[in-house]
Amino acid sequence: MADLIRTMNQEDATVHLAVQQALPQIERLIERVVAAMETGGRLFYIGAGTSGRLGILDASECPPTFGVPAHWVNGLIAGGDPAIRKAVEGAEDDPDLAWTDLQAYDISSLDVVIGLAASGTTPYVVSGLKACQQHGVLTGCITCNPGSPLAQASDYPIEVITGPEFISGSTRLKAGTAQKMVLNMITTATMIRLGRVRDNRMVDMQLSNQKLIERGTLILMREMHWSEEEARAKLLEAGSVRRALLNAREA
Repeated sequence: MADLIRTMNQEDATVHLAVQQALPQIERLIERVVAAMETGGRLFYIGAGTSGRLGILDASECPPTFGVPAHWVNGLIAGGDPAIRKAVEGAEDDPDLAWTDLQAYDISSLDVVIGLAASGTTPYVVSGLKACQQHGVLTGCITCNPGSPLAQASDYPIEVITGPEFISGSTRLKAGTAQKMVLNMITTATMIRLGRVRDNRMVDMQLSNQKLIERGTLILMREMHWSEEEARAKLLEAGSVRRALLNAREA
């Protein structure tokens, strides 16, 4: 067992180096995402299987982390919501399905669509990006194979070449880790650029549970030198760390 997990760990250790090689590509795509969102555009991820689930995960974490509306970042998976938990047979092979899914969101040229597919060949994703290009929608992708059809269908491709998997073809391993790392960069850097973070603090986070209320209280205690009781009261009254800080400065 020790040798097994040690080998997996050694393989995983190569992922950050592969991501590092793609940093210039990542930066170029983020700049376009920021520009689009500054003018009212939205970010969409489309994917199948593991890639689709990772996109949904990243999108779903943006509202509680950054306090943004749910429609700002959207994750779509081949087969719809049932495919989040169980494979929907044949959904990823339908070349028309992604564009149909995007049309349900009134996709427009203001938006950015990023295709997620480790192989770079998934028909749902490749065809979806081609349709986007035909309709003037900016496209990007995250793939782990060089020179793939997906990269060719992307205005701003990100190719993170992670190499063979520990279990051959199981892209939930290194490729999935790489995709998650890049997704973290895209939304975190975008939200920082959009002013949704103060220093390194989540000042717009939703106060949806006790842990986040405690975190917000601590930020206010450190920032304003308030007591815990005062900080908590002002936070709950204002509804967010940012609003509590603004209220204090306007008083």
